[in-house]
Amino acid sequence: MRSRQSIFRDLQRLWRHMEARRRRQVGLLLVLMILVSFAEILSIGAVLPFLAVLSSPDKVFQHPAARPMIETLGLTSADQLLAPLTILFSVAAIFAGAMRLLLLWASTRISYATGADLSLSIYRRTLYQPYAVHIARNSSEVVNGMVGKTNTVTSIVMQVLNLIGSSIILVAILVALILVDPGIALAAFGGFGLLYGVIGRVTHRKLLLDSERIAKESTQVLKTLQEGLGGIRDVLIYGSQAVYCGAYRNADLPLRRALGDNVFVGASPRYIMEALGMVLIATLAFALTRGPEGVANAIPVLGALALGAQRLLPALQQAYGAWSTVQGARASLSDILQLLDQPLPDYANQPPARVLPFSQQIQLDRIAFRYSADAVYVLQNVSLRIPKGSRAGFVGATGSGKSTLLDILMGLLQPTEGTLAIDGQVINSENQRAWQAHIAHVAQDIFLADATIEENIAFGEPKDQMDHERVRAAAQRAQIAEFIESLPKRYRETVGERGVRLSGGQRQRIGIARALYRNADVIVFDEATSALDTDTEQAVMQAISHLGEDLTILIIAHRLTTLRSCSEIFRFDDRGRVGKVAYADLSPQAMMR
Repeated sequence: MRSRQSIFRDLQRLWRHMEARRRRQVGLLLVLMILVSFAEILSIGAVLPFLAVLSSPDKVFQHPAARPMIETLGLTSADQLLAPLTILFSVAAIFAGAMRLLLLWASTRISYATGADLSLSIYRRTLYQPYAVHIARNSSEVVNGMVGKTNTVTSIVMQVLNLIGSSIILVAILVALILVDPGIALAAFGGFGLLYGVIGRVTHRKLLLDSERIAKESTQVLKTLQEGLGGIRDVLIYGSQAVYCGAYRNADLPLRRALGDNVFVGASPRYIMEALGMVLIATLAFALTRGPEGVANAIPVLGALALGAQRLLPALQQAYGAWSTVQGARASLSDILQLLDQPLPDYANQPPARVLPFSQQIQLDRIAFRYSADAVYVLQNVSLRIPKGSRAGFVGATGSGKSTLLDILMGLLQPTEGTLAIDGQVINSENQRAWQAHIAHVAQDIFLADATIEENIAFGEPKDQMDHERVRAAAQRAQIAEFIESLPKRYRETVGERGVRLSGGQRQRIGIARALYRNADVIVFDEATSALDTDTEQAVMQAISHLGEDLTILIIAHRLTTLRSCSEIFRFDDRGRVGKVAYADLSPQAMMR
């Protein structure tokens, strides 16, 4: 009972995450299901007079219920009944088939549209999560949730709709069969239903265990793929292919076994029920033909029951298959619901924030930070001021907190203690976006999409809204325009995946051009030149030095030469404290202390 309540709770949560338009469509689908059930009753009911006129036309011709049709059509003999009843039965059968086809089309469209809505909602909610959330979890979990597990939830939505539709149709078929023969109908329905219930009880735990394995191993498969392909250079150098192939097999094989087991558990009862159904029809035929009226009385009843069984068994199997699919995807559904429950910040549904005034200084007052309550402090009691238009350098040993401090300054992380203020205005969750509108970031490893150079410079902007003149101006200021204009396709030249067709210095300058395209007046260089050779670094730093005095530039560096043009230099010690130093007092050894 507890597990059934749990799946119902999960489905209710899923329902709340569906768009209002989809809910209305599901309501209309329920109406269509009811119409389909009436069509099933009509098709089963039409077989009785059709088979009766085949076996005993005179008896039908004399039946009071047939008189209205006989008089309307002007029939004069029993033989004339066969053609209209054949047409009636054919029309009823075609109509029932067409309605079921329409139901299948509508439920499939709604299911996959709902899957698209949920996938977009997960992606949107994930993108709006704070930076601290992103660095705390593995991207494979999110990617698998948005792609793989959302497909599973699409299947769940479809199967739930199938379960509802099958239940409604089952009731309609049962009503039609009761009208033919109540005792046999109730016995057949009760017997088949009991067997499916027993099978469901036996397979319930197996389906739940397989659902957990599917949710776990599907994430592991994606993680192995990302790590193997993402580190392909090291994999090739170290000859680690066998290690990654082994890890992939250890995740993929259990995943596919669990998927296969679920398919078997869902489909196997059908063959048992079909065999039992044939035995039931044969037994009924034997019993009815032994009656006083013999074969003539047995044929119409047997025909109606056979048609009813032919509709009843697939509907029962569809209902059971839908139930087993939902049970087999429980763990994936729970993972999806966790992603759908991610809160959205207040600014997500609001128009872009007005830019926060910045004309004087950035101030950090008594900043302390740690990543969790039980972690050590990365920064402690940091206070500093950075005037607008200055070039501020940050030096210190690896792990001393330089990047963390700049993440706080950029509004990506919230300080555990202390405040960040711009021109005296404290930055909080309400005005964070207004401050971030000033900022551009150039990382050590520039992310470049497998797109054109101009698309990478205007990163994050739709193609039809790109300002081509601004792209060129940004490239010129970053001193990369000459190289771009020497290419065959110029700004429309593709850079390859992660900029593989460009050198390190060219990637960095495209990163600088991207920052300038955004018209940012605070540019953060987070070890942006540390991976470059000396000549390339000097060229990039020269490009930075010509960016203009109106820009505030913050640079994390490990080389003395990188800090030559800085007006402010802050050194971090190994205790998370920060002090101001002069360039003349720095040495390679001092920079690492």
